[in-house]
Amino acid sequence: MINPINSMTTAAQALQGLSGTGAGAGATSAGGSEAASTPFSELLTDAVGQVDQLESQAHAAVAGLMTGSGVDVHQAMIATQKASMAFELALAVRNKAVQAYQQVIGMQF
Repeated sequence: MINPINSMTTAAQALQGLSGTGAGAGATSAGGSEAASTPFSELLTDAVGQVDQLESQAHAAVAGLMTGSGVDVHQAMIATQKASMAFELALAVRNKAVQAYQQVIGMQF
């Protein structure tokens, strides 16, 4: 039961580091002690917010590419791939959380 929790925490930390904004994301994943004191719900909320931010950046890059406002094709592709990977990681974390919840519910005491 501990392995799914550790992998979910690692995935949440990876989501935080995915956007690369600020020193807080690097300090949390490097320090480890700060991650232990941060509630898991806050980690997930921040991760979902960062996924949304990456998606917004991807939409802006694609819109800039379509209108010809100085966005290169490679910048738009990188932005869309970042958003796609962040979403896939968030989806995997959600699936692991649901799987862990179902295992706990299935236990007999």
